[in-house]
Amino acid sequence: MFNRIHHIAIICADYEKSKDFYVNKLGFTILAEVYREERKSYKLDLAVNGLYQIELFSFENPPARPSKPEAQGLRHLAFEVDDIEAEIARLQHQGITTEPVRVDEFTGKKFTFFADPDGLPLELYEI
Repeated sequence: MFNRIHHIAIICADYEKSKDFYVNKLGFTILAEVYREERKSYKLDLAVNGLYQIELFSFENPPARPSKPEAQGLRHLAFEVDDIEAEIARLQHQGITTEPVRVDEFTGKKFTFFADPDGLPLELYEI
């Protein structure tokens, strides 16, 4: 039986730019950072609100993401927030553009999307 999702792995095109985005702009905490010489690859373990959840990888010449969120495969990463307007203001203060807020037709909850430096769709979902 599965307990929960352990982590999400993200491969970025520009490691320093993505590290800055996730750590300095989104505020995730660095748990560990290693450079794997044999792969010429960084691995950055990040915590979201104190929980280990994201691995950020760099690789030489990774292929580009083929399409937007409606393609087969992983659609987006969603982050739970208490106050979506406050989080949108915080992101905008960091220079991050968000889409207009929408309301989930089934739950009545507010949500919006934004993107990381590689265009990976990220979502804020108000609880």
